[in-house]
Amino acid sequence: MENALIIGASGGIGAAVAQELSARGVAVTGLSRSVDGLDVTDPRSVARVLGALAGPFDVVFIAVGVLAPKGSAPEKSLAAVDAGAMAQVMALNAIGPALVLAQVPRLLPKDRASVVGVLSARVGSIGDNQIGGWHSYRASKAALNQIVHGAAIELARSHKKAVCVALHPGTVATPFTADYAGRHSTVAPAVAARNLVDVMAGLTPQDTGRFLDYAGKAVPW
Repeated sequence: MENALIIGASGGIGAAVAQELSARGVAVTGLSRSVDGLDVTDPRSVARVLGALAGPFDVVFIAVGVLAPKGSAPEKSLAAVDAGAMAQVMALNAIGPALVLAQVPRLLPKDRASVVGVLSARVGSIGDNQIGGWHSYRASKAALNQIVHGAAIELARSHKKAVCVALHPGTVATPFTADYAGRHSTVAPAVAARNLVDVMAGLTPQDTGRFLDYAGKAVPW
């Protein structure tokens, strides 16, 4: 790993991953909405901001997402689903990363290994869903997982040494999860970042298209 691109570098996990990579001697380029005006839900913004980059990057880490729009909360039942709020969650959690992933191939090297890590969540697992609820967030992350898997297949045709995976970081103690962690044990962003970077550093092309947790273990689709 020599050069890394972090999308969502001002968020809790994105910033921590950027710091962890920097500490390992990796040159990090960070992009975010608050600092760089990157709106991943706007195709023109994605094309403009990412189009200004030359690369190549050995690591691309996409860490954008939202639990619920401001003023809303994850739904406890289908009766609580609001179409507008659900559309916003889908736009940021699934469509946005898809627009970014469409720009990624030209930013990766073809002559050496590279990793694309996309921040997902275990609650996006259909097979692991035993309690329901959180319908918009779950559905958006399930959609994201499908997009990542499809991107991995597509990427393998032109970048034989590239790996593209969906990653579950665990429950990380950030403002993102502050109101919803409940009885779940949490880890500090720095710990989550170290775990995620360790997982990405150990991946091989045979891992591309997988959904992995912070320990490198497969998460059910």
